[in-house]
Amino acid sequence: MKFHTPEFLLFFLVVALASRWASPRVRIWGLLAASLFFYGWWSVPFLGLMLLSIMVDWAAGMGMAGNASPRRRLALLVASLSVNLGILFVYKYADLFLATVHGVRTGFSGEGIPPSLGLILPLGISFYTFQSMSYTIDVWRRRMEPCRDPVVFALFVTFFPQLVAGPIVRASDLLPQIQAGPVHDAGRFRAGFPLMAWGFVKKMVIADRVAPYADAVFADPGAWGGAGILVGVYAFAIQIYCDFSGYTDIAIGSARVMGFRFPENFRTPYLATSIRDFWRRWHISLSTWLRDYLYIPLGGNRGGERARDRNLLLTMLLGGLWHGAAWHFVAWGGFHGLLLALDRRIEGAWGRLTASLPGRILAMGATFHLVCVGWVLFRADDLRAAGTMLARVFVPGGEGAVPTEFLLLAAGFLAVTWVEATRPLDALFRDRPWAATAATWAGGILALVLGAPTAVPFIYFQF
Repeated sequence: MKFHTPEFLLFFLVVALASRWASPRVRIWGLLAASLFFYGWWSVPFLGLMLLSIMVDWAAGMGMAGNASPRRRLALLVASLSVNLGILFVYKYADLFLATVHGVRTGFSGEGIPPSLGLILPLGISFYTFQSMSYTIDVWRRRMEPCRDPVVFALFVTFFPQLVAGPIVRASDLLPQIQAGPVHDAGRFRAGFPLMAWGFVKKMVIADRVAPYADAVFADPGAWGGAGILVGVYAFAIQIYCDFSGYTDIAIGSARVMGFRFPENFRTPYLATSIRDFWRRWHISLSTWLRDYLYIPLGGNRGGERARDRNLLLTMLLGGLWHGAAWHFVAWGGFHGLLLALDRRIEGAWGRLTASLPGRILAMGATFHLVCVGWVLFRADDLRAAGTMLARVFVPGGEGAVPTEFLLLAAGFLAVTWVEATRPLDALFRDRPWAATAATWAGGILALVLGAPTAVPFIYFQF
């Protein structure tokens, strides 16, 4: 079930009202049933795959409880990670592995057809897998006690607002809220509903309408001149932010209406003054997950500059692979890994540059365009297409007129950025009078009516 549909609005209102008046135990069972229904709306068979992951991780957590020996605890952790990563590998990466082996055998000559399992990628598998794995890792580290109630744990993994595209909510954040029950304070409506509406506007009014400009350029980069390439790249930068952060706003807002709090996932990332700053602002739940469960275990900053740079590069390479089973995603991750390593090397000089207002503006412009280079690697069909686009930025001629509608959409994006830069969205909407709240929610409803003629799937659903 997609957020930007009337079916979801009806589903959400029914669930929110029912959970408000239900007893605590009935509420947990009801939210679990609603979450399974939400996922099953897309595919009932893949519910079994998700439930398998849930049962394995819950059992592993319980097996680590009490005075379990270190060897037993480690064995259970390995079993949990093996099942989760094994499922993820089979469904997401097996075809890439087979194609790469085929390419090595044929010398990448293009001869023959690479073998393929042809499996459909389960919706949201990367998100709920990472969320569930973080629980078993934290229990193994003794940072939290295992959840003894399998129904509560199942709800933690499947809770529908964040199930298919995040944010990745830690067990230490969400499990206590489920166990204690939602907080039904007056501010939840004033903050939650407008935040949902804000997400609908970003997704349907900006992201979906700017998507055709990006699609046209990335579909045939050789046909475009420098101006056209830039329009396509800028269009995708706007699209991916308004699409993904719009989804996040709807997720956080819907959870807030029901009395639950999710962590912030975006913080005006295109106002970042460095790549390191960008990753503090972009997809925060993933970047902190990679930091805590990959970068630091690899050694983090320990061992000197070379070790730190190696760990940054490995972390971002795997972060790129997490996004998709294609080498251009790995290249995107490696590009950001190299930029992060360089950022650390020059942070002193860069800090002096950004100490002044002109320097900060220059740094924001440079950072944004480096991120856009990364978006070319991310969005292009393959590395060859990405190379063509990056080369043709400097080539005059070809298709390249800048459409008026695109300029208007870019202005709308700048307005969104300005509003979000003023204060955290939760505070922005919570502190407004009811009339402003109602107006914002009405704007979200209007977005469902006046959105792009063709609904565009959420970009991160593919991950």
